[in-house]
Amino acid sequence: MAGFFRRIYDWLLRLFWATELDITMIGLQNAGKTSLLRVLAGGEFTIDSIPTVGFNMKRVQKGHVTLKCWDLGGQPRFRSMWERYCRGVNAIVFIVDSADTESHPVAREELHSLIQKPILEGIPLLVLGNKSDLPGIVGVDDLIENMNLREITNREVSCYSISAKEETNLDAVLQWLIARSKR
Repeated sequence: MAGFFRRIYDWLLRLFWATELDITMIGLQNAGKTSLLRVLAGGEFTIDSIPTVGFNMKRVQKGHVTLKCWDLGGQPRFRSMWERYCRGVNAIVFIVDSADTESHPVAREELHSLIQKPILEGIPLLVLGNKSDLPGIVGVDDLIENMNLREITNREVSCYSISAKEETNLDAVLQWLIARSKR
């Protein structure tokens, strides 16, 4: 009987006190956006993820917070859509392949081009260096430098090193996102 009351209690909490956050996950192709979203949503990491065409949306339930996550394609032809899906969100999550340092200049240019849009001013930015399980990655300090994150002053900016595959630091990412619901 206790399980029944617990379900009723949880249902009432979700009904009256639930929070839904809109999160947009962007980054260049092959950075691991879809894999990260799949793992956050409780699924399995798969090595043979198909590139996202356009966008994909998943809801991630953590306690009484629902993260509505938009995963946008990272190929050049989809980057013009990023601004539209970043408007009015609670946070922008920019994912970088920390093992592919040759892609960092393009990633930096795309990120700075996007966040200069006046309509996106003030939206918190979380930069994730994914694939920390691979050899030859750059650490957080180098990623902050490579992405010129210190130059971004019109919003809150955080940066973490993660591995979607090994599920490294994903609790910190979720805590950071959920903390944005308290504002």
